[in-house]
Amino acid sequence: MGPVRAARVVCAAGETPRPAAEEHLMSYENLAGRTAVVTGAASGIGEATAVLLAARGARVALVARRGERLEALAGKIRADGGEALAVVADVTDDASVTAAAARVREAYGRVDLVVNNAGVMLPHPVEDGRADEWQRMLDTNVTGVLRVIRAFTADLVDTAAEGGTADLVNVSSVAAHLVFPHYAVYGATKAAVTYLSQALRAEFGPRDVRVTNIEPGLTETELATHVASAELSAQLDGLLEAVGGLAAEEIADVVAYVTSRPRHVNLRQIMVLPTRQA
Repeated sequence: MGPVRAARVVCAAGETPRPAAEEHLMSYENLAGRTAVVTGAASGIGEATAVLLAARGARVALVARRGERLEALAGKIRADGGEALAVVADVTDDASVTAAAARVREAYGRVDLVVNNAGVMLPHPVEDGRADEWQRMLDTNVTGVLRVIRAFTADLVDTAAEGGTADLVNVSSVAAHLVFPHYAVYGATKAAVTYLSQALRAEFGPRDVRVTNIEPGLTETELATHVASAELSAQLDGLLEAVGGLAAEEIADVVAYVTSRPRHVNLRQIMVLPTRQA
């Protein structure tokens, strides 16, 4: 193989050509100065994501229902030198999401990075007919995602129009594709998020807003505590013991990676599994 020469990337009209190898190998430092909103930030993947984004220099709005947990997390981030704002909100409530978006803008200005992570998992056989739980999962996992997208779409589009990096990250699940007995409704809500992410690429991509869908496999989070059935809870514990679950911080690392790439690079869908999970 002959000597390697720095390639030049062909750019759109008006853009400055950039050395391919140098700009495509960017570090997480590209997150510095950005303004992020993370839902479900009181625990698990949301908490870990907020901590990592803040550590990389982003201002982070922590959105969830549990105010005490959010304040504690915001205090920890500030003590470590980061910027964080605790915003108590319920993604199942229109007015709550609207008010949260207004508070974030008042404190930090326009948002350029949104992580839709809030979710709930309530597995039971469909024949049990738990319509209240079905509705709760739909309201949180699907409509809640849509409410947050609606609240911040203008921010993302305006950021991209001015040449900034704009990211929408939706946290789905491997359950969108794989069948787990008694998780039918949960899996259906996550399949909806995965499809929504794909469809939004067609709407937002042409306007330079990146959409990334992340599908974690077995991950050690509070979702396991949502499982009320003793039998299903034991099954989940057995899977975690046999396969080994991912840590929330490992999913957060994926979020930070995809959102720190150059703005013309969109990692659109990532399934993240423990190595032993089939």
